[in-house]
Amino acid sequence: MIRPKSMRALGAALLATAALSACNNDEDPIGPVEPGAAVISADITTNRTLSKDTVYTLQGFIKVTNGATLTIPAGTRIVGDFETVGSALFVTRGARLVANGTAAEPIVFTSERPVGSRQAGDWGGLIIIGNATSNRSGTVVLEGTGTGPSNPQQVYSGGTTDTDNSGTLRYVRVEFAGYATATDAELNSFTFAAVGSGTTMEYLQVMNGLDDSFEWFGGTVDGKYFVSYESGDDHFDMSEGYRGRLQYLIAYQSRLVIPRPGAGNASSDPQGIENDGCAGAGCDNGQNSTPLTTPVVANFTLVGPGAGTDVDPTSGGYAMVLRRGTGGYYVNGLVARWPKAALSIRDAATLTRVTEGTFDARNILALETPALFHTNSLADSTARNLVRNTTATAAQQFTTLTLPATSAASFDWTPQAGSLAATGGLATFTGNMATAAGTFVTGTTYRGAAAPGGTKWWTGWTVYYVN
Repeated sequence: MIRPKSMRALGAALLATAALSACNNDEDPIGPVEPGAAVISADITTNRTLSKDTVYTLQGFIKVTNGATLTIPAGTRIVGDFETVGSALFVTRGARLVANGTAAEPIVFTSERPVGSRQAGDWGGLIIIGNATSNRSGTVVLEGTGTGPSNPQQVYSGGTTDTDNSGTLRYVRVEFAGYATATDAELNSFTFAAVGSGTTMEYLQVMNGLDDSFEWFGGTVDGKYFVSYESGDDHFDMSEGYRGRLQYLIAYQSRLVIPRPGAGNASSDPQGIENDGCAGAGCDNGQNSTPLTTPVVANFTLVGPGAGTDVDPTSGGYAMVLRRGTGGYYVNGLVARWPKAALSIRDAATLTRVTEGTFDARNILALETPALFHTNSLADSTARNLVRNTTATAAQQFTTLTLPATSAASFDWTPQAGSLAATGGLATFTGNMATAAGTFVTGTTYRGAAAPGGTKWWTGWTVYYVN
């Protein structure tokens, strides 16, 4: 149910109004909010449209179910109840979320607490479960669910419709999410489980989440224009037969995030990209279980913490980790400041994808990282234009990159004059990469997430806070 004007929710909304009014609009483009408030404390089982003039508090594990559609207009603010731990929004199989924000009025999911007091894991996150295929058979339960009557198991295996439509996400931010509902079972900021290609996702940001910023379990959904700022674990995590196409991704990491007490622990090894084939129960053919994890990931900029930081380099600190039989096509990337290596290919099963033609990495530039490869290397890295430059720095490549980066003014990812990112891209795809990319992903003459002299697509709707 939605309880309008509850005193507790009204107080939360007034706190949010006061805090936001004190912020520079460059830092929070949603601007001041109106004091209307409502608590959502029961599942949404029929079509419902929210109002941007109301601050909504998610109280508990809220599910959009029974085939219902939840519509969220531009400028709406939704907070996770701090006292009802792990409060989260689940869009279950067959239901839809239509969240159409704009650059001027993004839709924001965030902590209930005021600016300056917020921490990773303050609430759960946004979870979407579709009906597309994945590569684990049997009853596969989504991590972080099934912990009790209020948080029943959410099953995402057994899907059959790769064109399934779970709705639209456009200009949506998720902040300070990732509460652990059980030991080592944190919710992600965005979780996409078996989500189909009929779903639209573009202009999404995660800020200070406790677990992965974006995680895909199987499915075929495509996406463009994603930003991840300070992740408690991996910025982009794909597994279990995910075959979507992603273009224009930005990740920035400078430190270990500080979690809310009792919310779980931040990972010691946040990576830029971490992809897996199949692992665990239901992998009927082991790491060769199909469909293979074969995403197309193009035009990514992954900036890590650099050496000597509190991100433990003994157990992580790679720009890209590919393992457990994953494949995929990775092209036109720039990775920098990762303490261990640019590309970690962990096992023979993953190398097998190279000879099969279901794995390819091309036109990737590595800066300020001690090695191009870890564990296994690609013998023809020169032909693939996989390059580690030992003298150039990340800050020299962009119009603005102030380290550490703590505000929107710290970032302008546009390549500056003479930047190594402005050239060296693969403009024309061929073979299996071209087939997988289709018309959704296009080749570019530059590397990284921003075109020289192009649109600064991340401006106006992203924010960058420590707390």
